[in-house]
Amino acid sequence: MNISIIKIGGNVIDFPEKLDEFLYLFSRFPGKKILVHGGGIMASKFGENLGVMPQMVDGRRITDKDTLDIVTMVYAGLINKQIVAKLQSLKQNALGMTGADGNLIRSTKRPVKTIDYGFVGDIQEVNVDLITYLVSENIIPVVSAITHDKKGQLLNTNADSIASKMATALAVKHDVKLYFCFDKPGVLIDEKNENSIVPLINEDIYAELRKEEVIHSGMIPKLDNAFAALHKGVNHVWIGKAENLLLAAKGKLSGTTIEKHRYDLF
Repeated sequence: MNISIIKIGGNVIDFPEKLDEFLYLFSRFPGKKILVHGGGIMASKFGENLGVMPQMVDGRRITDKDTLDIVTMVYAGLINKQIVAKLQSLKQNALGMTGADGNLIRSTKRPVKTIDYGFVGDIQEVNVDLITYLVSENIIPVVSAITHDKKGQLLNTNADSIASKMATALAVKHDVKLYFCFDKPGVLIDEKNENSIVPLINEDIYAELRKEEVIHSGMIPKLDNAFAALHKGVNHVWIGKAENLLLAAKGKLSGTTIEKHRYDLF
């Protein structure tokens, strides 16, 4: 079975018109598909209104108890159900889920090393049978960035990591493609110049761009997850603007394609 996993973040979710446009494109996206979403920007705003200021390290959120309550309410509640309702209006039979629902994604609380991330989950297991059943029945899982430890504890979990781990778990038996949609047209040499897209990144290019600090902050975990997925059987990884999703699905040049191997580009 061919399955596409598409991840969107707060820069799409935070703007109703952008989200509506994306969900229309998603409804036209061919084949079996899964939608994974974050919502960090909205969660940060809700937190600030409640006096809980966001703390970030290398693009990842520090999650204390109050922050966990906020992200659970925002990700698994407000955002997830808004997306599901809008997809239903587009005749897409969507099912909103967290990692706790149907034991979809089991995680463990990240151990403290140099940084204490708090109630943040590192994914241990994906319920492949459940997700395969749902997509085979033409149900579209809409997965929020909350997992659980199977001991009653919810955990904030990076949505890029969820998309990547789900892709690699499914890739054992299925042909899987992974799409990361965000507010930029791809990986950029100059983040202020949207024409400075890097059309293809392999591991050598990635290492050089990180050394030069061209790639930093939230793009680092995104690309780390992309390469992890490719090393574990995922066929294709793409990063680009949400509005270019259908172009990417048709193989047309848009955004950044991530390749595992080194190629002679000249």
